Amino acid sequence: MSGAPIAKKQPKTLEKHGDIRVDNYYWLCDRNAPETLAYLKAENDYTDTQTAHTKDFQKTLYDEMLGRIQETDLSVPTKDGNYFYYNRTEEGKAYGILCRKQGHLDAPEEILLNENELADGHEFFALGDYETSPNHQLLAYATDTNGSERCTLVFKDLTTGKLFPEAIENMSEVIWANDNQTVFYTRLDEAHRPYQVWKHRLGSRPDNDQLIYEEPDEAFYVSVGGTRSDAYLIISINSKITSEIHILDANNPNGEFQIVCPRQHGVEYSISHHPGNDNEPNRFYIVTNEDAINFKLMATPVNTLGKEHWETVIPHRPEVKLNGVSAFIDHLVIYERQGGLPTIRIQKLSTKEETALEFPEPTYSVWSGAMPEFDNKTLRFTYTSLITPSSVFDYDMDTHERELKKETPVLGGYDRSLYKSEWLMATAADGTKVPISLVYKKGIQRDGNNPLFLYGYGSYGSSSSAYFSSIRLSLLDRGVVYAIAHIRGGGEMGRPWYEDGKFLHKKNTFTDFIACAEYLIEQQWTSSNKLAIYGGSAGGLLIGAVLNMQPDLFKVALAAVPFVDVVTTILDPNLPLSVMEWDEWGNPNEKEFYDYMKSYSPYDNVVTQNYPDLLITGGLNDPRVSYWEPAKWTAKLRELKTDQNRLLLKTNMDAGHSGASGRYGWLEETAFEYAFMLDSLGLTAKTTLTVTDD
Repeated sequence: MSGAPIAKKQPKTLEKHGDIRVDNYYWLCDRNAPETLAYLKAENDYTDTQTAHTKDFQKTLYDEMLGRIQETDLSVPTKDGNYFYYNRTEEGKAYGILCRKQGHLDAPEEILLNENELADGHEFFALGDYETSPNHQLLAYATDTNGSERCTLVFKDLTTGKLFPEAIENMSEVIWANDNQTVFYTRLDEAHRPYQVWKHRLGSRPDNDQLIYEEPDEAFYVSVGGTRSDAYLIISINSKITSEIHILDANNPNGEFQIVCPRQHGVEYSISHHPGNDNEPNRFYIVTNEDAINFKLMATPVNTLGKEHWETVIPHRPEVKLNGVSAFIDHLVIYERQGGLPTIRIQKLSTKEETALEFPEPTYSVWSGAMPEFDNKTLRFTYTSLITPSSVFDYDMDTHERELKKETPVLGGYDRSLYKSEWLMATAADGTKVPISLVYKKGIQRDGNNPLFLYGYGSYGSSSSAYFSSIRLSLLDRGVVYAIAHIRGGGEMGRPWYEDGKFLHKKNTFTDFIACAEYLIEQQWTSSNKLAIYGGSAGGLLIGAVLNMQPDLFKVALAAVPFVDVVTTILDPNLPLSVMEWDEWGNPNEKEFYDYMKSYSPYDNVVTQNYPDLLITGGLNDPRVSYWEPAKWTAKLRELKTDQNRLLLKTNMDAGHSGASGRYGWLEETAFEYAFMLDSLGLTAKTTLTVTDD
């Protein structure tokens, strides 16, 4: 393609298990080399040139998207002790403002943190973990100013507004003990793995902090937290498939953490604490997958943690995935997944009466909200679907009454009755039924002429649930059908769905996605010359794999921070998080896994063939998918592809895995991506779709 940057070829031989790979673009891994930065800049300049004709259209999309957002807004306040906490935003300001009111909602507002002030002077800003002290007088908060996710922790006196003198670098999470003077926090190693837990005494020098725990196994990472009962502090130690939890009396920060259950390879568990009352003993609820692939619920008294004391509360059920539980003073909330959709059941502990919440749409998402108070009969949850904006409900677990506290406003006259969502089933090559969530504006015809945007992820057991996006209306109103492929490797259909899309079954993820695309074409929702696909991170791997396998099936593809150089990355234990990934993809130091991973690795399988229009994005400071993966992939594609279709790389030189910071920066990136896609589909000049009938 005339004018496109051509990366120099500097062959590097990589050998493993007697197999030799030659990587012509390995030199791009040196981010400090001037020629690397020059290449990234040249690609950015080329992308700007190739998309210059869409600048006005990008602005149109941006204005549409911004015009639907209520810029000055606030979250539903959450009661914690004698305070009501909430976040709010102001028109024209990119970041949120953390606030509270004391006693009642008519009280004067107290601003705890103004992220806009913290972000001032930084090209990138993200607020990391933050926690108020149990007495509500102190705030610990962490900030990231380059996208590396290595945060700096500071402490604020909320009575004076002043910061304490100490600052703790290279941390990730923080939790307060009940003495209001002690915090526990995690630190990261060179591979970006949270591997240590430290104890800090407020007002002391960080170099005097005490190391509480260090995890030597590079496949495991540590995190800190606490129970909703406020009785225990928790250190969670997890790999992708194994768990171990340590607990400490939150009133005794100088005590010793105790192991709930020693780690056992392949066994995961989590805990929820109930402190006991007339109807309930003081015990831990334990969600575990031991001899229960879809998890089961056990319970044990707090003073008898051994497995021999565990009793079954909810047995394993092959058709239902138990995601977790949350204990309240007289209720146990049970979060499950059945038939591909999330569900919530509630058990009243004093009577054992059970109720199940019902949701009205064929595909949707629901998740729990902030509920810091244990002695509470109200469950807060958020419900959303492809056509219902995010809606916060308070549910009285005794009376079963549901109160809508807030539905996220959509400005400009959004009418949900003009849109329709569906839950479809494609059939994979092996006969497996693969769900698809789909939404469109009423009035389109199923004649094969609709542009369609197909999203996929399919890794880590993560479910790609259906949710509302006012941004997406810029697609739907132009007649674009939007679809989510719930492919194997995700968690939509339970834990076996995940197991069937990882390790030596990973290719099911890719063939499922292709099956979904072919089904949508067969059912005349779209055609291959009107089909756009999108995936990010591990979903970017998906995009790279299916483009190598069946490039003629798609018109245009977007791959955000794509994990495409699978073998090289996971073989390097010095790269961020690589060793931890062995429990997801397999250990390529074993030949069987090496051969299998090499057979689908997008970078290793670029061949001389046509590829569709392709936009690839990366972040220079990305700690999860190194910038050089999208850069190398772009260089190799440009060398080998045989078409004249567009191939563009856009690297954010100031950000990491999540792209630009702040809500306006994110909108600009989205408008850019949508403009590229719609331009490829020939939709930049079309007016919005008008509904004439159902």
